[in-house]
Amino acid sequence: MTAFAWIVLGLVFVDELLACAAAGVVGWAMPAPWLFVWLLPLLVVVVWFLFASPKARYGGPVVRPVVKVLVFGLAALGLWAVGHETLAVALLLFSVVVNGLAQLRFVRAAAEDVAGS
Repeated sequence: MTAFAWIVLGLVFVDELLACAAAGVVGWAMPAPWLFVWLLPLLVVVVWFLFASPKARYGGPVVRPVVKVLVFGLAALGLWAVGHETLAVALLLFSVVVNGLAQLRFVRAAAEDVAGS
């Protein structure tokens, strides 16, 4: 089961990268793409670092899941708003499945081992 846990954790990281990429796609569709194409992904990274990462300064048992839902939900909503409906639904479904699998006991134990070291 350990290999499966690491695969799930890897997919969770891929999901976080996809949220950043979605923010970049949304930024590209904004009025000043030269600014927003890097500013929106940077905002996603900073919010994730402060509130949703395993060692987040302001994260907690309530804040962390709420911020995760907001980040992935807004990333999907942004894709939908700029005309990428299929990608928006795919991102949302992938996020729900991967983060649901990440809540399995042995996957959480593997993540806690990494966060503790």
